[in-house]
Amino acid sequence: MREALQTVAEHIISNARLLRWRELKGGVSAQVIGLELELGDGSLRKIIIRRHGATDLARDPDIARHEFQLLGLLHSAGLAVPAPIFAEASSDLLGSPYIAIEFIESQDEVDRMAIPDFLGQLAAHLFAIHQAELPLTELSFLSQQADAVSAKLAARPAELDASLSEGRIREALDPVWPLPQANRSVLLHGDYWPGNTLWREGKLAAVIDWEDAAIGDPLADVGNARLEVLWAYGPEAMEEFTQHYRSLAKGTGFSQLPYWDLYAALRPASQLSRWGLEPSVERTMRERHLSFVDRALAELR
Repeated sequence: MREALQTVAEHIISNARLLRWRELKGGVSAQVIGLELELGDGSLRKIIIRRHGATDLARDPDIARHEFQLLGLLHSAGLAVPAPIFAEASSDLLGSPYIAIEFIESQDEVDRMAIPDFLGQLAAHLFAIHQAELPLTELSFLSQQADAVSAKLAARPAELDASLSEGRIREALDPVWPLPQANRSVLLHGDYWPGNTLWREGKLAAVIDWEDAAIGDPLADVGNARLEVLWAYGPEAMEEFTQHYRSLAKGTGFSQLPYWDLYAALRPASQLSRWGLEPSVERTMRERHLSFVDRALAELR
């Protein structure tokens, strides 16, 4: 592996020498590797390699180039994302395509005492993503979120996950999908949650992991983030995050939010038990998931 990464380093930066490398935690759909390099002038530089996995490649064989292109647009627009450095479409060196991005120093965890500020920043950065002035013609490689929902609903498993209310969710979504367009289409992160953010000195330093980016209703991101915040910090935090976002998104209609909440709740069906969680953590997440689904269904009645 070290020999291949040395070759990768030379591809990215001429005359770079690999000093050390380590695989970083947090990668699910992609392998994440940190490299520390010595450059030709003797200076040191850290970079991140994101090596895309089989699921992402099956959805988009050109995902490395597309993620590189998207990050370039976002970084140029002033959004808090890692700067892209290099993209390799072939699998010759690492066995799959990869992208190199800047390394961003960050804290391991957000200070729990700063939760209100944390939630406000989390909501503000999501709103900034949705407001980004990016030409949609340059994002034509991104999929439509509505199509992803249609595909998910069509792929009805033979056995529904009753433990996560899958049958009830599908009964609510199947008759109404596709939803009429209620908000203008925007850039979506696709998997916006605290684990895909980096923080430094109490400030959000970067939003990472853009492989699920799509075009669609901003409520798709809001619903996903609401469930994730609920799981991580509880119902009061979820409501606070939502209110922060709503206070910024004055022109956004929220009448369809219960449907997007339900779609967010559908995503972990038949998956949650495979995430390797501590039993107590999984139990709490299941309890909160049930309350999340119950509330969304009640709001649709």
